[in-house]
Amino acid sequence: MSLNKKSVDDINVKGRRVLVRCDFNVPLKEGVITDETRINAALPTIQKLINDGGKVILCSHLGKVKNGPNEGESLAPVAEKLSEKLGKKVNFVADYNVTGEAATAAVAAMNEGDVVLLQNTRFRGAEETKNGEAFSKELADLADDYVCDAFGSSHRAHASVAGVTKFISEKGGSNVVGYLMQKEIDFLGNAVENPVRPFVAILGGAKVADKLNVISNLLEKCDTLIIGGGMAYTFLKAQGYEIGKSLVDDSKLDYCKEMMEKAEKLGKKLLLPVDSVTIAEFPSPIDAPVDAVEYSVENMPADREGCDIGTKTQAMYAEAVKTAKTVVWNGPMGVFENPTLAKGTIAVAKALAETDATTIIGGGDSAAAVNQLGFADKMSHISTGGGASLEFLEGKELPGVVAADDK
Repeated sequence: MSLNKKSVDDINVKGRRVLVRCDFNVPLKEGVITDETRINAALPTIQKLINDGGKVILCSHLGKVKNGPNEGESLAPVAEKLSEKLGKKVNFVADYNVTGEAATAAVAAMNEGDVVLLQNTRFRGAEETKNGEAFSKELADLADDYVCDAFGSSHRAHASVAGVTKFISEKGGSNVVGYLMQKEIDFLGNAVENPVRPFVAILGGAKVADKLNVISNLLEKCDTLIIGGGMAYTFLKAQGYEIGKSLVDDSKLDYCKEMMEKAEKLGKKLLLPVDSVTIAEFPSPIDAPVDAVEYSVENMPADREGCDIGTKTQAMYAEAVKTAKTVVWNGPMGVFENPTLAKGTIAVAKALAETDATTIIGGGDSAAAVNQLGFADKMSHISTGGGASLEFLEGKELPGVVAADDK
């Protein structure tokens, strides 16, 4: 997959209609946006196109839309918030058909620098199915050029992400990436394909199954691979240790053995916990007070559950980070939502915050942890896409990146 893509800086949009796929999949509570991060992230690209005299047509999905179009998943609150942030009216097309007569009329009436926001793209039904072809063409009919700035959706071959590009190309338009996508490609893509070494990758989270291909791909690319979180216990069981009531995926024990052999064969360091913070019962609610006892992995009791890395492991992992020039981190080290079981995740975040290496947080729970624990401003890059980041780390081609024009 070529990572050298044309961006909004490479095209002249004056007087042209530009369709921009954003990621406005924001959390809503009773119609009010509770986290504006994704809207803020889209502003530099939108502002650039406005300043350059483009006619800016925005589109995005919101939510899962399981039971058909509904006001609870309308993009109306996003239009309101965007108008406020851009200091100009964003014309919202409320039509559930997304690209119908109302959208065509709104686009036809646009002047240079105007902004239109289309309704939730998922209101059109399954964007990735055969119906997607007609929808892709209708989206392209509204525009002259296309900008993909929705990294969080770039791993999906949907009409508004990849399908539309074919029809834009047919009419001689450009398909480029926005600033947010460019940043993801620069950091995440290049960290994996072309890292400054030593390159340390840290993987956590609950399940080995979620990260199978990531583990295998990163072992080939990195110098040191650190494993934490719930997935570490499957590795420890594969080594023959007692793991008590800890999370385990027995169907992946052979896979873990294979990965340990692969690391040895490739001369890579694979670091696993040497001690573990254990509890008798999982807290309910998740942040309730809990009694924790630390054990070496060699003598964990059969009636306890490991829920975080211990102090020796924290020190070992922090030490490994200190030597790195590039660090990619995906997945917490324990149940970080609980203050007692967050110490391992905090220790890793702190180590990343204190290093002068390029530090990249691969979306999802690790991004939430870094934000929640107050380390966000110390990281080089925090990815905006959970699933997309993982697929990048797996070495997969992302349809939204592939579809953009090469430089």
